[in-house]
Amino acid sequence: MSTTELSTGSSETSEALRHCAAVTRREAANFYYGIRLLPRAKFDALCAIYAFARSVDDIGDGSLDSEQKIADLALARSAVEEMNGTSPDPVIVALASVERQFALPRDAFIDLIDGVQMDITGTSYESFDELVVYCRRVAGSIGRLCLAVFGSRDPAADALADDLGVALQLTNILRDVREDALNGRVYLPAEDLRRFGWPPGAAAGAEAIAVVSAGEPGTLAELVHFEAQRNREWYTRGKGLIALVDRRSGACALAMSQIYEGVLERIDARPERILEGRVSLPTLAKTRVALRSLLWHGT
Repeated sequence: MSTTELSTGSSETSEALRHCAAVTRREAANFYYGIRLLPRAKFDALCAIYAFARSVDDIGDGSLDSEQKIADLALARSAVEEMNGTSPDPVIVALASVERQFALPRDAFIDLIDGVQMDITGTSYESFDELVVYCRRVAGSIGRLCLAVFGSRDPAADALADDLGVALQLTNILRDVREDALNGRVYLPAEDLRRFGWPPGAAAGAEAIAVVSAGEPGTLAELVHFEAQRNREWYTRGKGLIALVDRRSGACALAMSQIYEGVLERIDARPERILEGRVSLPTLAKTRVALRSLLWHGT
């Protein structure tokens, strides 16, 4: 199968791929700006991967009880293990087509599902090393799936793709501190919170936001600056992947990383933003990043 046939197969597959592209465009603005730089077959593939990841995340973030969520994750696990192109789920139909084209690592899908299950079972993180385990499952897995689509023969590429995924997830965690706390989740390591004076008992919930907002001046800023600097180190390492893939794929990875790094810099410049709502880059800024990435990295 050629790299153009992925988008022109059966009508069921074509419709499934269009469904995944619509989900990605609607739900993943940052991701979408990067993957638009790819050839059509690779674009379709990453949309299918994202749509599956979105469906798994929706299970974890949904309103069902924990037992039902875990049961639904088990169904998702079975679906990717079987990867049946005749599934009634258009996302699985699309993934089956992508998997035939790009030999996606199925263990990465399982890692993703295991990471979301960690959310459901209420895992917290005492240390940064513990948090990295979670990040590798929910985001490093996506990095490795993206790499399968990008293509690389360099043995170092897998680890770098995983590291870049962790870098993106660390930015998400910092960006979503308020939203996660209101949903009863805190991903920042407990050792970091103690180090920078996060008040005892302010683990999660609306009261946590109130307490932190009223805390000692500079406490939140010091925590954010610390987390941001560590996050930059992961970007520096993970972006080594860019030189190991073809030019269009490299431009895609560069655009995604720079968009997320832009969010990180906005947070670091004014840490209180994370208590006000989700921080993002303006649409025009994301467009400029994507164009610069394509021009800089070549076509």
